[in-house]
Amino acid sequence: MIRRSIREWERIGFGEGVEEIPDRIASGLAATAARSVFAGRGAEGVLEHGRHALRARGVVGIISTPDCQLEILPKIEATGEADTDDATLRRRLVHMLAVAHDLRIDTGSAAQLGWQRDTLLEILIRIFCGKLIDAVRHGMPRRYIEEEGDLPTLRGRLDVTRQFSTLVAQPQKLACRFDALSPDIALNQVMKAAVAKLSRLSQATDNQRSLRELGFAYADIASVPASALRWDRITLDRTNGRWRELVAWARLLLGNRFQQTSAGHVDGHALLFEMNALFEAYVARLARRALSGTPLTVSTQGGFAHCLYEGERGRFRTRPDIILRHEGQPVVVLDTKWKRIAPRIDDPKQGVSQADVYQLMAYSQLYDCDRVILLYPHHHGLSDDLIRDAFSVATPGSRNQLHVATMDIASGAAAGAIALAGLIRDLLTDGDLLVPFNR
Repeated sequence: MIRRSIREWERIGFGEGVEEIPDRIASGLAATAARSVFAGRGAEGVLEHGRHALRARGVVGIISTPDCQLEILPKIEATGEADTDDATLRRRLVHMLAVAHDLRIDTGSAAQLGWQRDTLLEILIRIFCGKLIDAVRHGMPRRYIEEEGDLPTLRGRLDVTRQFSTLVAQPQKLACRFDALSPDIALNQVMKAAVAKLSRLSQATDNQRSLRELGFAYADIASVPASALRWDRITLDRTNGRWRELVAWARLLLGNRFQQTSAGHVDGHALLFEMNALFEAYVARLARRALSGTPLTVSTQGGFAHCLYEGERGRFRTRPDIILRHEGQPVVVLDTKWKRIAPRIDDPKQGVSQADVYQLMAYSQLYDCDRVILLYPHHHGLSDDLIRDAFSVATPGSRNQLHVATMDIASGAAAGAIALAGLIRDLLTDGDLLVPFNR
């Protein structure tokens, strides 16, 4: 199988070279990508299929056909880091996924994950298998479920209706209804579905071996299609709380980011993540960590204020990425942008688009909030210091301020939370607005 890795927004040409893809295989990859939920109306939201090359867009992950596996990695660079190898980018992407989805990756085992030799898909499968095998060895969760049976002696309670209808001619049998402790519950069905799906996709020998072991462990659990899984029936409490993280892993691997497609004569699958959404979830999770213990609360994808009204009916409902509230009142609106901000020497506007500015000014008006932030990822083309620029809105010295800031994704979650806390503290302890904040 051909394996290729590229970065978001980069091109890979058609050809037979070691850094190219044969044209016939590129068509299959493009067809698989076009059926992704991220493809958009033009079906090129993941890959642009040009005459001479495929071009990745702002979606990362794995696109695979029987002949080829194309890995798209994000550009997550440390300060002063001009060229980053694929292993480092995989590690940083997995870190972002872990933070955004509240998943743990043990520091000790992280070094054994094959960052250099394997693709993102195999690394995620390896992490999931290791955690699931460990959990199964400690015991598979079970619950009492109601069962029915025609038994020679009474067990549980008698089903009177069935006894005197279906079994009226068989008095030696009793129609029983009883509770039995069973492992065939929604949680285990989800785990089996994840194991079954990954077994069809993994190519790494150690992952295949782990998945076979798990397949034997779940042999007696009912096979339920991923689309029919009853996530709502999963109950996590003190008796099975250690499975909470595994449910999150299964949701990640079985959710709408992972598609199995059939495009004409080409079968393929894709595990994809939209970087705009991932960056937003990552920042929101760090904001909650940073503001823990303060009077500020964090809400995501909320607000829902309307820009316009037609009579009493609102039009053009807004949904800011992140709103920070104090006693229910919005005090900061933060919008994340997975874009590469430009050094000031090249562009006085630093690549900040007018549309983004207008959007944040509208949020300030609609939510009666005089502090709004555009937050971008920091990258190697900028200076070592994070960007912290403040602009007065509409008039010089205005109370309303728009802040443009960057976050260093490569520095890790702890450093990111500290930097984010400092940014928010500086905004809210400046001028007339004063919110108690733990220093």
